[in-house]
Amino acid sequence: MKYMLIKTYSPTAYCDIPLPEWDPQDIQAHIDFQRVLGEELAKSGELVDAQGLADPGQARIVMSDGRSAPVITDGPFPETKEFLAGYWIVDVDSPERAIEIAAQASAAPGPGGKPIGEYIEVRAIMSAPPSDF
Repeated sequence: MKYMLIKTYSPTAYCDIPLPEWDPQDIQAHIDFQRVLGEELAKSGELVDAQGLADPGQARIVMSDGRSAPVITDGPFPETKEFLAGYWIVDVDSPERAIEIAAQASAAPGPGGKPIGEYIEVRAIMSAPPSDF
């Protein structure tokens, strides 16, 4: 079963200090943790993909009716500081294993090495219905 583990950045939820303001050694420890987690999941054969995402200020919203030129706007600009920061796609044997990985990711180190307890959303990836072709 494939799951997407969605990492949400919300400084008020788990850490009062925004990541760019952390001490450099704390940022490095956090990045190292993410790399090790990715390596462990790759070694076990469970990692499909993992990526960090640019901040929302670099995002664009695209809308199209399929007939005229698409409308492209800056954003999104949410009311809160919370935004999608990255994800892992894992292929695991059970929902419990996906939750176990999410819990490990949630405990990534923050300032002073303290686990930050960030929100990780676990969502099953739907497969397309079989084709009759």
